[in-house]
Amino acid sequence: MFNIKKMQIGDIEKTISIVKKLFINSDIGELKKEFMQYLEKNDTVIYVCYLENEIIAFAQCQLRYDYVEGTNSSPVGYLEGIYVDSMYRKQGIATKLLEFASDCELNNRVSFNFHLRAGFEEANRIICFRKKI
Repeated sequence: MFNIKKMQIGDIEKTISIVKKLFINSDIGELKKEFMQYLEKNDTVIYVCYLENEIIAFAQCQLRYDYVEGTNSSPVGYLEGIYVDSMYRKQGIATKLLEFASDCELNNRVSFNFHLRAGFEEANRIICFRKKI
């Protein structure tokens, strides 16, 4: 149904059409230029949500190196913009656009407890095997 992926150069036109719905007073040409520049940066990522062949949502995240209110470090991850087309709201799309994951070794209780306190929830456990041949 919904397909979330990292924005690529081929997504730019469809992405700008949904971005324009959030930044209604912005010039489409300027938005396109700005988002093309984001694609070249290592500190910016834009996720888009496709439904069939149309982009119905996006989230732009990047590292901010300037002071961000309420933080004590730099850089800090920052959600610069997020938008879900009004017809598709209240379906969990925005939450999926912002999904964040981590991991730790099974026996690392300190890291495991840290993750729980930080608001992560356990998703899976695995044991990996190897055999020399």
